[in-house]
Amino acid sequence: MDDSELHPQDEGLKRHRDSSQSNADQAAPRLPEPLTTDSPTSDVTVAKSTETGSMTSAGADELSPPVVTDPSSTRAPLLHRVGEELLAWIKTFASAAIYATLIVTFGFQVARVEGKSMEPTLQDQDRLIVNKAVYQFFGDPQPGDIVMLYYPRDPDKSFVKRIIAKEGDTVRIEEGQVFVNEVPLPDTFVPPEFRSRENHGPEVVQESYYFVMGDHRNNSSDSRHWGQVPKKYVIGKVQLRWWPLSEATLF
Repeated sequence: MDDSELHPQDEGLKRHRDSSQSNADQAAPRLPEPLTTDSPTSDVTVAKSTETGSMTSAGADELSPPVVTDPSSTRAPLLHRVGEELLAWIKTFASAAIYATLIVTFGFQVARVEGKSMEPTLQDQDRLIVNKAVYQFFGDPQPGDIVMLYYPRDPDKSFVKRIIAKEGDTVRIEEGQVFVNEVPLPDTFVPPEFRSRENHGPEVVQESYYFVMGDHRNNSSDSRHWGQVPKKYVIGKVQLRWWPLSEATLF
């Protein structure tokens, strides 16, 4: 049907339809054309993007400062630790020195027998432990104790002898038999061949003095020859023979 053949109302309808179509065309949004990889613009964009990314990564690596370890940061803790260990060792040695001094001064002393005057009880070169504290804190020396003492005629020398009598006692020796207050001394520790046949006394022991003798009676220099021993010259009690080990003895 030609447009000339339309009725007026049809023509109005046509115009209305044309107008609606025009409005619809104007109202409908245009979709962007898809970007294809064949487009030169697309190639440039991708290339720039890739190049930019590469430059960013490279730039980050170039701008990052190198990691440098400061030697002083590790040296300081090490020196501190070494200092603490050294101080601990110094404290240990100082404590040991103090303890050793206290032990030697007030407690125990190591001694060595030189000579045969105390045979058979003690042998030449025996090693002894002398208890110096026992007479300072636990009473006076008693008859029968084996003691270390200073030589009365030369206090720079020291001897090991046995106490026979204390202050107030009367000592007498007849044909080698020792009497204390007229009582025979039970000296079974002296073998017959070690007894002397001399006579001595009677002699009263002075206050704060001791009468001492060696167990080897016929081979000992003691109170029979150089007199009584002052109490202050008694160093301590022979507590232990520790050498030789096979002969270790507690007295």
